[in-house]
Order: sequence, then structure tokens, then C-alpha cells
Amino acid sequence: MPEGPEIRRAADSLEAAIANKTLTDVWFAFDALKPWAAGLVGQHVTQMETRGKALLTHFSGGMTLYSHNQLYGVWRIVEADETPQTTRVLRVRLQTAEKAILLYSASDIELLTPEQLAVHPFLQRVGPDVLDMRLTAADVKARLCSKAFCRRQFSGLLLNQAFLAGLGNYLRVEILWHTGLAPSHKAVDLSDEQLDALAEALLAIPRLSYQTRGKVDNRKHHGALFRFKVFHRAGKKCERCGGVIEKTTLSSRPFYWCPGCQV
Repeated sequence: MPEGPEIRRAADSLEAAIANKTLTDVWFAFDALKPWAAGLVGQHVTQMETRGKALLTHFSGGMTLYSHNQLYGVWRIVEADETPQTTRVLRVRLQTAEKAILLYSASDIELLTPEQLAVHPFLQRVGPDVLDMRLTAADVKARLCSKAFCRRQFSGLLLNQAFLAGLGNYLRVEILWHTGLAPSHKAVDLSDEQLDALAEALLAIPRLSYQTRGKVDNRKHHGALFRFKVFHRAGKKCERCGGVIEKTTLSSRPFYWCPGCQV
């Protein structure tokens, strides 16, 4: 499943394709949304906002399209009036004079008024987004130390969207390796210095992934600006201590770590 950085990069591409351009056609598959389509024609998308793995498409008239891709949903960008050949089921089409964005296969889709958006159950449950640049390491440290989260093992906490939205499995793995922490630890177990390091990594690594994953600088060692240190590297040497990276299953997800230096 894509994690916060991948969702945000997808939103950037969608926004670049149609934002601030007049909508010439709007189509919804679900009967509950169909009555709204005609009224959205002539408006424009003002912003495509991410809240963890949810996408909020804001329209100039004040409504917001909430969508969550879950396991199977996917957005595509096509030329206006283009109909791609695919076995996927189309759910949403937002079209301008030049481009259209299409949402396939997702089932969690709603159109919300500002009042409904403010009390939406999923958005009320999720924590602050790690890619929200207003969020600071001090804010994250306070959440780590809060009564709600301080006694939760990191193996599960770092997948819990109520803690921080946008984290996922590869980020969980890389953050814990970066900070040299075993997944069984809890915030209550850590020193103040360890808490500071973890709080900083919980923001820095997702933001580095968002900004640079897939980009290459041939002048840098290994080329990739974002490179997995342990994820999908079972059996290989840890570049920090030389130990062997292991794979196990934690919180029903594959987990990679170095027992030699994550203590």
C-alpha cells in the first residue's frame, strides 16, 4: 500500500494537471454523488490536500471530495476525453479542457460540505500528517510522551494513523533502524535524547522520501538520494554495524531490522 510520501507525490501530479482550471465535465459512479456533478461543472479544483493516506479534493464552490484508495484505488491523469483501456472500474472523472483525472477501483468516496468535512469520522481519528510542514519535532515528542501513546510498542504505534498520519511499513522499518531502536520499545522506555532523535526521524525520513525518492544524483555514493537501509534487505549486511539484517512479521506486516545495532 502506498504510504504518505507516495500519496502526496500523486496529489502533486493530480493538482498540477487540473488545479485552477475550469471543470468542463464531472462524473461520479455512485448514485449518492451523481446529483452533485452538474453543479461542479464550471468550478475549479483549488487544492488537493492529503491527510495521511486520504486525499481531499477541494472545489472553488466550497465542497470537498474525500477519497481513500485503500488497497485497490488508483488515480490516473489522461488527456481530455481520453478513455483508457483498463479492467479497472471507474469511480470519478474530473475533466478540464486539456486534462482529466480519473479515480479507479476505490470504494471510500464522499462529497462533503465544510461542516461535514470538519466532523468526518476518519479525519477526526487520524493524527497530524508527517508531511504537514507546520508539524515540529517538539509536537511529535509530545505525542510520543502522551498518555495515549507512551506505552505502545513501536512495532504497532508507527503503523497507527491515529498517532501520526502518513506513516506505513517501509517508513516504520527505516525510522527504527535510523534511530537504532528495537521494535519492542515504547516511548516510556526511552531517554530524553532517544525521544528527541526518534521525534526528529519520524518527520525527517518521510519528508526525505517525499522530496527525493526515485531521484538520482550520480555524484553521490550509490546515486539514490533516498535509499532503503534495511527494508527488503534481509540477509544483507547492515551498513552501520556489519551485522546481518533479519526479517520477521510484526503487527501482521513484514519487518526488517538489524539485531546487532537496534537494541
